[in-house]
Amino acid sequence: MRNIPIICIVSAVSNTGKTTLMEKLICEIVRRGYKVGAVKSDCHGFEMDVPGKDSWRFAQAGATATAIVGMEQYALVQKTRQKKNLDEVVNLMENIDIAIVEGFKLTGKPKIEVVRRDKGTHVVSPAAELMAVVTDVTDGSFPAPTFGLEDYEMIADFIVNNFIKKAM
Repeated sequence: MRNIPIICIVSAVSNTGKTTLMEKLICEIVRRGYKVGAVKSDCHGFEMDVPGKDSWRFAQAGATATAIVGMEQYALVQKTRQKKNLDEVVNLMENIDIAIVEGFKLTGKPKIEVVRRDKGTHVVSPAAELMAVVTDVTDGSFPAPTFGLEDYEMIADFIVNNFIKKAM
C-alpha cells in the first residue's frame, strides 16, 4: 500500500475561507491530472443522508453502519465511539494521489494555515507542521512560505512539488 500524502487546511478561527481554498485547490490539482481525496473534520455531528430516504431510515432504526452503493460511487457511514484516526480514513479512499483535509489541527500532519487579517494574525500550527500560510497579511511575519488568498495556482504548484511528486 502506497503512503498517501496528507495535508491539512487549518485556521485558528472559523470563517476564514478554508472550504473555499480546498475547493479551488482540488479543482486546480485535478485539472493537472492528479486524483484528490477530500476529508472534512466535523465536531458537531452530521447526517449524510436526507431524512426520509432509505439509508437514513436504516440508521434511524439503529444500524451501526449504512452504505449506499451505486453504479459509479458508494458511501459508507459507520458509527464510532470516538473520532476516527485520519490515516485510517484516508486509507479507505481508493485511487488517490493526495488527501486534502479541512481541519484535524491536532494530527501532527503537514498543514497549510489560512490567516485573515480581520480574524487575527497569529498561526496555531506548530512550526514543524506548518508548510505554508495563505493570507491577506503582507508584512512577511510568518515562519513559512506565504501565499495570497487568491494564489490557487501557486499553492497547487507548492502541493504538487512538495507532496504529490515526492510520494510518487
